[in-house]
Amino acid sequence: MFAANIVHLTVSKNMMRLLTGFCLFICFSGALMAQKAGETPKDTTSTKEVKKKTPKPYAEVITNKSVSQIGMLTVHKVEDKFYFELPDSVFGRDIMAVTRLTKTPTGAGYGGEEENRQVIRFERGPNDNVFLRAIEYANVGADSTLPLYEAVRNSNVDPIAAAFDVRAYREGKSGVVIDMTDFLNGSGQIVALQPITRQRYNLTELQKDRSYIQHVRAYPINIEVRTVKTYGAKAPALRTGEEKPSPSVDLRGSLAAGAATFEQNTSFILLPKTPMRKRLFDPRVGYFATRYTVFDDHKQRAEPQTFAVRWRLEAKNAADAARQQRGELIEPAKPIVYYIDPATPVQWRNYLKQGVEDWQPAFEQAGWKNAIVARDWPANDTTMSMDDARFSVIRYFASETQNAYGPNVNDPRSGEIIESHIGWYHNVMKLLKRWYTTQAAALDPRARTNEFDEALMGQLIRFVSAHEVGHTLGLRHNFGASNATPVEKLRDPAFCAANGHTSSIMDYARFNYVAQPEDGVKDLFPRVGDYDKWAIEWGYKPLYNTPDAEADKKALNALYLDKAANNPRLRFLTESSATDPRAQNEDLGDNSVTASTYGIQNLQRIVPNIETWTKEQADHYTMARELHDDVVGQYRRYVGHVTKWVGGVQETPKTYDQPGAVYEQAPAERQREAVAFLNKQVFQTPQWLFPADLASKLTPDGGASALRSLHQSTIDNLMSVSRLQRVALQKDYNLLSLFEDVQEGIWSELEHHDPVSPTRRTLQKIHLDKLMELALVATDPKADDALKNSDIPSAARAALDDLQDHIEKAAKRTKDPLSKAHLDDCAARINLMEASK
Repeated sequence: MFAANIVHLTVSKNMMRLLTGFCLFICFSGALMAQKAGETPKDTTSTKEVKKKTPKPYAEVITNKSVSQIGMLTVHKVEDKFYFELPDSVFGRDIMAVTRLTKTPTGAGYGGEEENRQVIRFERGPNDNVFLRAIEYANVGADSTLPLYEAVRNSNVDPIAAAFDVRAYREGKSGVVIDMTDFLNGSGQIVALQPITRQRYNLTELQKDRSYIQHVRAYPINIEVRTVKTYGAKAPALRTGEEKPSPSVDLRGSLAAGAATFEQNTSFILLPKTPMRKRLFDPRVGYFATRYTVFDDHKQRAEPQTFAVRWRLEAKNAADAARQQRGELIEPAKPIVYYIDPATPVQWRNYLKQGVEDWQPAFEQAGWKNAIVARDWPANDTTMSMDDARFSVIRYFASETQNAYGPNVNDPRSGEIIESHIGWYHNVMKLLKRWYTTQAAALDPRARTNEFDEALMGQLIRFVSAHEVGHTLGLRHNFGASNATPVEKLRDPAFCAANGHTSSIMDYARFNYVAQPEDGVKDLFPRVGDYDKWAIEWGYKPLYNTPDAEADKKALNALYLDKAANNPRLRFLTESSATDPRAQNEDLGDNSVTASTYGIQNLQRIVPNIETWTKEQADHYTMARELHDDVVGQYRRYVGHVTKWVGGVQETPKTYDQPGAVYEQAPAERQREAVAFLNKQVFQTPQWLFPADLASKLTPDGGASALRSLHQSTIDNLMSVSRLQRVALQKDYNLLSLFEDVQEGIWSELEHHDPVSPTRRTLQKIHLDKLMELALVATDPKADDALKNSDIPSAARAALDDLQDHIEKAAKRTKDPLSKAHLDDCAARINLMEASK
């Protein structure tokens, strides 16, 4: 949830969905992942020579029937033809083409979502023609005057996506007229669905007789093209029920009519002639980034240049710039403006706007006043369109999807954000309700109902709005922010009122689930915090009197060392880490064991009230089941947070001028505490999750299958090969120590000869299976050599030998028949494994 978009991928909506989430690993956006060129018109002439249309006099093409618009270039509509008149100044300029779906068939996304973006460039051809190239910024020469620049060009030819005959020349040949009708109404992916989208929805060729251009409009820096495009659809394949689920989707409309119709808008935006100065990426501050490889005659290697994605904020004039250098706040020449979609329900509009303007104090810390504002969409203003890429909009989607996302469109040459369309799904309110009830109902009586009052839901909407806006400002998730807050401070009303429960709204630290009812904590929501203000300062504070981006990098490093290096509340760890237990989503505080223990205490307060809080006359147990599922899910998150400390490796990005290690093993004592937590809270059956009276109304087996799934997933996670490989490298808490601690918790009945409950018998067999699986790796010819020759199978076999001895002794003394049968069976399984070697 809440997009976006590790180092951000500025690609299509489909690739965005793979990121969320949402989220992830360091990738890079913009030109690195630039779309390939669009389809060129099919050659229908076979071997015959194409008949070329020679230019005509201007007045014969642009007749007195023309309806003309002057903007970035002049657009002429003559009857059913659309002509672009390209002035000399447009040739060679980079133009960003952004295609959004404005209306979609049922099941194919939502109106307002981005389908494609591509940098293009018009260039004159050799024979009264014009080429349109798709530009890929992957490799660049540092200086066009140096020899290496030509070598780069020779190895990075941009594809020609389309070609157009010159239909007429302006007087003096100062501009050319080309017919864009077939291109705009065609299937080239610059102005149509991407091939991957067509594959996903089983669509075939564009149906020309059912596709048309609605209108083309010209504006000062952009051209907007609205089209309707209909595609044929493949018949659905017959299925026997044995095939794997297909990744494609048969749209309902396709099944009904054999075709699917999309309405879309393509914006052609003229990128700045002079790109904004880059701000070179620093992994210690969480910005989305884009990059390309730079080849320089004066460098002895090709070097990737990575730079942050951010808006261009500049002083209005030299006098304002001087004031800002003296420490005064100034208003930017062009503020960041977000408009609210008029389709948004009236009662939520102000909350969305508040979420936008919650970022104003952060920009003030960077030297800007009124740098970011929110406005209602102007009613009845025909000069504005929400599909116009000059305007950033929070788009409201009538969707059952429980989500929101915050992408941006940026210039791949510099990282400058051009615009953003935040996607807001109506059903995100359902998700917010579920989160808040599960995490805050023990403290906030307002959360103990099936539907929240407007004020509470408005607060929740404001929080999500601010989070998504943060993404559109260039900020990635900071899952390490919550780790900067000591757990006990989360129970301190004064601290929470002053600082909130996490230092960043870009964390996934939803609500304060640690505070206990007796603490009196009222501030349960995230807010734009210390880290967010620092990150905006790093990205948007103007640097005066520096010559270039490299000098800026050194100045920003000095600022980081002075202000952030030793302040955990300003720390960015990573957006996604498989090994660092400090960087986890949905967690709180600096100690997962303590925080999760408090969280479980609050869940234990909720479970007995589930039926009371969800009861509706003449309704079934749907809401009770939903709340109970959410409680179980929250509990499992706590288990995951704690498990990650075992074998954890902490990663703290540093430069050469910072002392200390980048990679450090998690403290051994924290790892032992984590295993002790699992033994107590998970392996000792958490029957409180399934009280008999409630379970009899929600589940047919009293929760047995859910507990089995919990135990299986916890064992699989705790004893995963990747985790055990990290533990094998440790000295203070090694594999034998881990296996011994886990065995003591799972097989505790062996010591006292107690009867073993049904749930525990299942758990013990799950654990035994895992140990045998690890021990047998040594004799498995298909096993990875690194695993086979590691200490893991040796330690597993030693643990099995010890366990077998305890099982056999306990089986002789156990009086409970089922417990004895269980232990005898476990001993026999180990013997069978030994015999089969």
